[in-house]
Amino acid sequence: QVQLVESGGGLVQAGGSLRLSCAASGRTFSGFTMGWFRQIPGKEREFVAAISWNVGWQDYSGSVKGRFTISRDNAKNTLYLQMNSLKPEDTAVYYCGATSSTYTSSFSHAPQYDYWGQGTQVTVSS
Repeated sequence: QVQLVESGGGLVQAGGSLRLSCAASGRTFSGFTMGWFRQIPGKEREFVAAISWNVGWQDYSGSVKGRFTISRDNAKNTLYLQMNSLKPEDTAVYYCGATSSTYTSSFSHAPQYDYWGQGTQVTVSS
């Protein structure tokens, strides 16, 4: 089992920045590929970014590429998402997830993730 707890969400004006954190406990954090997803009511969970266990591979959705940066500190069992140049359309609940899958093609698909946090709300005002 892996327990994930997100933090760092809040209300920010368009153009501002936020840094989300996801603290992991339980099984070895470094053994999992980690991802960030977001969801708004009535819609499916949307891929934002993912990072491999050794930080050697990262991927971003087209809507956030160049604005968001995913990173992880395996020594601290923590995943991060630095969000810059935020837009109102970035408003959502943000979730971190952990997957034991080894197929990079699966990392953008929410059903491939084994564990999820409870989510943190990000609201961007115009």
